[in-house]
Amino acid sequence: MPFRSGAGDYLDIYRALADTGDDHAMFELGCAYSTGSHGLPCDMVEAHKWFNLAAANGHEEAPQCRCEVASEMTAREIADAQRNARAWLIENARLDA
Repeated sequence: MPFRSGAGDYLDIYRALADTGDDHAMFELGCAYSTGSHGLPCDMVEAHKWFNLAAANGHEEAPQCRCEVASEMTAREIADAQRNARAWLIENARLDA
């Protein structure tokens, strides 16, 4: 398999860590999506989702970041992010079972 760099590697590593319940990885994904860093697109819905999951898992800075991101989103975008977070929790619970 050829070496990949950029967003693919970052996303693979941090998603794998997030899938284990790592609140820091969830927070880092929220940061990356909220700023469009590490080769990821700027996506406030994804950022909110990851900050929400990080907060639910006890990350201390995540609630404030989620609030800051939410201030730049519509009510519909926030609802989408919350729906995506719930879907991730359901899917992750199936993987753990």
